[in-house]
Amino acid sequence: MLVAMIILPCMDAIAKYMAVYEGMSPGQVTFYRFFFQLVSVLPLLLTTGGLRALKPQRLWFNLLRGVLLAAAALLFFVSVKYMPLADVFAIYFVEPFILTCLSALILREKVGWRRWTAIVVGFGGAMIVIQPSFELFGLTSLLPIGCAFLFACYLLMNRALGNADTPMTMQIIAGIGGSLFMVLAIAIGYSMGSVDFVPSLPTSTLGWVLVVALGTISGYGHLLVVKAFQAAPVSLLAPFHYFEIITGTALGFLIFNEFPTASKWVGIAIIVGSGLFMIWRERRAALLNSEVG
Repeated sequence: MLVAMIILPCMDAIAKYMAVYEGMSPGQVTFYRFFFQLVSVLPLLLTTGGLRALKPQRLWFNLLRGVLLAAAALLFFVSVKYMPLADVFAIYFVEPFILTCLSALILREKVGWRRWTAIVVGFGGAMIVIQPSFELFGLTSLLPIGCAFLFACYLLMNRALGNADTPMTMQIIAGIGGSLFMVLAIAIGYSMGSVDFVPSLPTSTLGWVLVVALGTISGYGHLLVVKAFQAAPVSLLAPFHYFEIITGTALGFLIFNEFPTASKWVGIAIIVGSGLFMIWRERRAALLNSEVG
């Protein structure tokens, strides 16, 4: 999990680099992310599972997973084109709060008043980060929240799918669904004149290397996450997610000379603190339930 949290933000840094220095639209970058994820993971799938592994038990559910993930990635990549990496990561980390809300509303999971309080406080921390960003970037500063919502829906689907398919098969079908969705999104966005959906090819060798690396990091980074969750409980692994903020901040500073202001660090601390408190409460509740059982 720690390795995944170190390498996955590199994917977002590449997306920002391609938009800022290579002039590639976020829509096109998102397409390459899913297309090369598919290309990079497919040989391993065929080697380990053969052609039968390409036939998922729940095809349409897995394709929808890919669409949700592609839509979330698109919003994230548009965000990092215009905003500092650390800001986008900080706002995006309201995702655990959204997931808890959705779990309570849709799955009828019990959420106590302490976790509801942590959710409210966490969203307050996000507002501290968003407020100055909103003045600079307008509605773009709200895109990471949309990304967080879509990713929370994606995680809910993962719970619904269960273990019907192998993680490798799910990655492949998600890559297909995400690629097809982005072809449609680019066609519609470009026809409407949006600069964030202009189709293009990399114009340099470095550009090709980066877009291939983008998909490869995505495919194998998420496989590392899946393997981690197979080896350890969620309550143990969840805090490691916040390491992405550290990695994202470091990459933003080293590559793009970006660094959060003091007020944004306060917001980040509130978001992380609220998230860690929720994780602690969930772990404590699970221990109490096991003792009662």
